[in-house]
Amino acid sequence: MKKAVVLLSGGLDSTVTIAVAISAGLEVIPLTINYGQRHMRELRAAKEVVKFYNLENHVIIDLDLTVFKTSALTSPDFDVPEGTGDDLSGTMIPVTYVPSRNIIFLGIAAGLCESESAEKIFIGANSIDYSGYPDCRPEFLEAFQKTLEVGTKAGIEGRPLSIEAPLLYLTKADIVGLGKRLGAPLHLTWSCYKGGVKACGRCDSCLLRLRGFREAGYEDEIAYEVRS
Repeated sequence: MKKAVVLLSGGLDSTVTIAVAISAGLEVIPLTINYGQRHMRELRAAKEVVKFYNLENHVIIDLDLTVFKTSALTSPDFDVPEGTGDDLSGTMIPVTYVPSRNIIFLGIAAGLCESESAEKIFIGANSIDYSGYPDCRPEFLEAFQKTLEVGTKAGIEGRPLSIEAPLLYLTKADIVGLGKRLGAPLHLTWSCYKGGVKACGRCDSCLLRLRGFREAGYEDEIAYEVRS
């Protein structure tokens, strides 16, 4: 059975991505990176998703990115912005952008791939319904693929690791629908930037998620303070 490392945050997109990898018959190695984000709720969700799929090889890496002081997800100096649902076009880079996050995460995933003799890295990047992060665009993933071809032992030996981004061109509604068809545990996932007992329902991530469920014709089963 071929192996794949799947970046799993515990959010909606990464959970649907792991469902895609499992449905493809791959031996999945979930990789979760605890990078000093402002809450631990998503990490708990990742553990619950792994338990749902009965996966035993969950790799969790602690990595302190709080030195990146320009992001609302890693610095207490910024508040998580609240939106109206009308400004989610992905045309501006919001303060929730964590500098170079996917560059760092994919680099770690590549190292884990080589050490585990895995062939693929799955990432839940999306370039349609997203918050405008530059490291979620196809241009970035294509460039990183080239980096893996020239910067890894596997690549030099002619068997480069493959980056798989199955959600890249899907709307959030498409992602919800795909997750439902695959039986992914969407009720265990967490998307809110703020953390807390209930999702806030007001940050960009919550608004995108709620809109996706609504347009897909499903009720989001997680609890919200406000449902827009």
